[in-house]
Amino acid sequence: MTHEDHIKAFLARDFPQFNGEVLNAGPSLSRIRIDIGDAHLRPGGTVSGPTLMAAADAALYVAVLAAVGIIPLAVTTNLNINFLRKPAADCAVIAEARPLKVGKSLFYGEVSLYSEGFEQPVAHATGTYSIPPRSDTGS
Repeated sequence: MTHEDHIKAFLARDFPQFNGEVLNAGPSLSRIRIDIGDAHLRPGGTVSGPTLMAAADAALYVAVLAAVGIIPLAVTTNLNINFLRKPAADCAVIAEARPLKVGKSLFYGEVSLYSEGFEQPVAHATGTYSIPPRSDTGS
């Protein structure tokens, strides 16, 4: 079983509220796909900000797991997002996360979010995750 397979299995088992698909989980790039439905749209037919923020946060979490291993208690300590253009309401969101700095206790990364099939990003986020000591994770 690959490291990516372990991450997918962990998310399916321990994080059932994750509603995305892990496309890849690697040390330099992790990608997830989130299907968009009516519940994700705000008036005016655009993907809501909370939906894009959740996608960015989930992509960062996958990037953390890919970079430092399965550490269930890693948590978001900061998330900043810039909305760049209106996402397509009829397309999935692709979130690509890249680690920028991986330390012993903090992970800092960036996420570019796209409407599936489009080249221009719809949003850009940066975030920090706190990484607890391994002895506290139960893993």
